[in-house]
Amino acid sequence: MSELPDYYAVLEVAPDSDQEAIKRAYKKAALKWHPDRVAADSDERPKRTKMFQKINDAYYTLSEPTRRREYDEARRFHGTTSFDESADEEVPRPPPQTGPQSWFNMFGFGRPAGDAQEDQFANEQFKSAFEEMMQEDDLADDTHTPTKRFWTIAGGISGGVLGFIVGNSVGMVTGAAAGSKMGAIRDKQGKSVYEVFQALDQGQKARILSELAAKLFSGAIS
Repeated sequence: MSELPDYYAVLEVAPDSDQEAIKRAYKKAALKWHPDRVAADSDERPKRTKMFQKINDAYYTLSEPTRRREYDEARRFHGTTSFDESADEEVPRPPPQTGPQSWFNMFGFGRPAGDAQEDQFANEQFKSAFEEMMQEDDLADDTHTPTKRFWTIAGGISGGVLGFIVGNSVGMVTGAAAGSKMGAIRDKQGKSVYEVFQALDQGQKARILSELAAKLFSGAIS
């Protein structure tokens, strides 16, 4: 039997870490390696995408007590592979087959695999942590709606053009109007902060992610 990936090393936590430490480590790692922190055509993008998937694999397994216990038991029995974030290799996986296949269902954990499913899963899992951090940093309100501060950061230091979704069309607001009106537009449309984030262009996403990372690594949010 092949060795398991070392998910504790992926998240840079000790095997005896509590659930809060696991969650915080996930947030840090996800923000550090999120693919949208670089341009779509960046040479870094493929590596970041792989790392983001590894990080989400790790958090999926370690964030739920039963899955974590089963992983720990399998880890003790089968051993783990070494992990080096500077390396550009994939986490070893079984050959592609029809239906869900990954290390998880090999050891009874069960989670979809495959590039498209991996990307979708990683984004869906990140959503919960993202919205929590956004609220802590006053970038979203209690209903997960973006605040005016969110749009100030997304618009850039120079007060550039902001793109936003209105129904199924794209609109533009510029300058001072953006900061004062975006919150009301979002409230009316009922979009969650993560839906809004997903609709931003890459540069705006990078600014939001950098803001969250700076606050998280400084200890301002948890």
